[in-house]
Amino acid sequence: MSQHHNTIGRRAFIRNSGLASGGLILGFSWLNSCKPKQVTEAAVLEMPKEWFEINSYLKIGENGLATIYCPNPEFGQGVMTSMPMMVAEELDIAWDNVLVEIAPYDAEVYGRQFTGGSQGIRTRWEGLRTVGASAKQMLKEAAAKQWGVPVSEITTADGVLTHEATGNTLGYGEVASAAMEIAVPEEVTLKSPKEFKIISNSKKNVEGKKIVTGKPMFGIDYQYEGALVAMATHPPAFGLKLKSFDATKAKSMPGIVDVFEINTYADDYKRNFFDTNAFTELVVVVGKSTWEVMNAKKSLDVQWEPISDYEYTADRFGMEAKIKVPSGLESSDAHYAKMEELASQPGQVVRKDGDPEEVFKTAAKIIERSYTCPFLAHNCMEPMNFFAHVTEEGAKLAGPLQAPMLIEGAIAASLGLTPDKVDIEMTRMGGGFGRRAYAHYAVEAGLISKKVNAPVKLVYTREDDMTFGIYRPSYQATYRAALDENNNLVAFHVKAGGIPETPVFADRFPAGAVENYMAEQWEHNSNITIGAFRAPRSNFMAGVEQAFLDEVAELAGKDPIEFRLELLDRAMKNPVGEKNDYEADRLAGVLELVRDKSDWGAEKPGVFRGVAAYFCHNTYAAHVLDVVKGTDGTPRVENAVCAMDCGIVVNPDAAANMCEGGIVDGVGNAMFGGLTFRDGATQQTNFDKYRIIRHSEAPKNIEVYFVQNEIDPTGLGEPPFPPVMGALANALYKAEGRRMYNQPFISDKPDLVG
Repeated sequence: MSQHHNTIGRRAFIRNSGLASGGLILGFSWLNSCKPKQVTEAAVLEMPKEWFEINSYLKIGENGLATIYCPNPEFGQGVMTSMPMMVAEELDIAWDNVLVEIAPYDAEVYGRQFTGGSQGIRTRWEGLRTVGASAKQMLKEAAAKQWGVPVSEITTADGVLTHEATGNTLGYGEVASAAMEIAVPEEVTLKSPKEFKIISNSKKNVEGKKIVTGKPMFGIDYQYEGALVAMATHPPAFGLKLKSFDATKAKSMPGIVDVFEINTYADDYKRNFFDTNAFTELVVVVGKSTWEVMNAKKSLDVQWEPISDYEYTADRFGMEAKIKVPSGLESSDAHYAKMEELASQPGQVVRKDGDPEEVFKTAAKIIERSYTCPFLAHNCMEPMNFFAHVTEEGAKLAGPLQAPMLIEGAIAASLGLTPDKVDIEMTRMGGGFGRRAYAHYAVEAGLISKKVNAPVKLVYTREDDMTFGIYRPSYQATYRAALDENNNLVAFHVKAGGIPETPVFADRFPAGAVENYMAEQWEHNSNITIGAFRAPRSNFMAGVEQAFLDEVAELAGKDPIEFRLELLDRAMKNPVGEKNDYEADRLAGVLELVRDKSDWGAEKPGVFRGVAAYFCHNTYAAHVLDVVKGTDGTPRVENAVCAMDCGIVVNPDAAANMCEGGIVDGVGNAMFGGLTFRDGATQQTNFDKYRIIRHSEAPKNIEVYFVQNEIDPTGLGEPPFPPVMGALANALYKAEGRRMYNQPFISDKPDLVG
């Protein structure tokens, strides 16, 4: 395994200011452009003289309690516990003396408050620890000044400062006010992993009791005196837009305040990457209660008409892009036919090592397989919702967002306000999975409030949510592999694409492990809106790649794990190419760990086993799934063993929970998940037709193991999810005697589930 010491990827600054109630308050940020500096045992951060944006706060009260603010939005991944743990570790305060709150949203003050891409812990690792270490140093200097002793002689533990030579002790709260007068340290020393007492030791979810006792924490729970309820009607199919509507009956119904049209984006507004929205013209019903609004909405007489081809300009992280939207009413049958057609044509070559075309001509054995998957809906348990109160003075909004800074500009532009007049309160999210990064519903709430001149809570029904768009794309991939006469893999070819994006990762395994390798890609545009879905693109490519590698291993007459390890050994000792974006030793490490922990190779009567391993979001995952058959012959996952290498694990129990959830989610989506279209309309509009996993279908037992190392932590919300599909496909092959090439597997072989 590759071992790394702490590095300094960003410089931080600390600033202090007075609290009205007395105490110490710290804020911090970092410069993204600073170069890492190697150290051996601990990381020392040099503080710049300049002041930058604040990302979070630490407050220490006179009683010694600390309030630590979590800067990132929370939707179940546990950052409200793990991020404050990192601050508390370096502060040397007892965890029982820590209170946690979500930081308020402020783009200028707090910077990038974003939950997504499994980047939260990874990007906050040094900054959050730095604020704790800096506060501790200032407290030590204040105590040293009071006692008249060298600061180097003062030690800290559990919120207490001690000078051993004199026996003097002080609680943090006793010197908090004095510490505010201390200059911010130019350097702080961060602990080495061997010194951790809080990090890597499990802590209970700080909001766990609130969740299980049903406290109002989520956007859907948000209450505001006098607030009206709003719902919107959008076109019934992609490729349609609003033509006209008659709201005569709806307006006459009890409790209805108004019915009107809104357009979410002005013609001259330049969208950003996350301003994705197929339905910008909506008919809105506003009333006094949810039930009254729902009934009035059903009575609307709305006429729709086809859209024409159009395009708009979008800012994609500083780069201008022209987004072309085609007209037409699309259907899944046509999608699959088009993908099959494009798969048979040459694609765009994005990587080529050696001469794979020539090797395929003379290979002893060749295997080729194709795979497909449908669109997927996110289906967060909490449907989209948002509160807004817009007045002449400004706008107050509240609701569930993964990335408030990405929607603030759209809200301000739509309301004719400057961003400083827009106040967004972040609530806990009842699921996200990427969907809540596309917050058009917040813009809609603001426009509705402005129109009726009253506070409004916009609520989507499940049908609204499932049919509005922002789906996981539909993909197709074709793999070819060539073996020589000694059953060595000598050429590998992947060509993949989708509607409307390609899922190809050209530089991932087995790139770098095969002398002759080629990756091609293609795309076909669509008016159906897509967006990030848990582990974007990886959620398809991991499964099909790992299913295909099992078939190649079988053709070669080799054990699936040993076959992968042989390839990874080549990638370690003599890698092909220089762009491989994975560390072969770490990928091999999780395979070896899952092999050992699952007792791979041991025969278990009636148990059919499948394995898969994958790298994404800077993290390595490997799973072994055990499938058994019920008395009716229906296969189900009985047991799962998971091995992860995500570097240092901040909160082990919470990390294991994320892996368990990812495995259950992966099994459910692989077996049942699918959204299909006919004439532009979704054929599944609620859970009666969109099949999700049931409690009885979840694995009965899941074991999670982490590779122990001192590498800085990486992502964990998404990486456990993608390889599940491959491990399941490989296990089902052994159970059923036939391969699954099309997701969901229930449609590939309908008798899998009764």
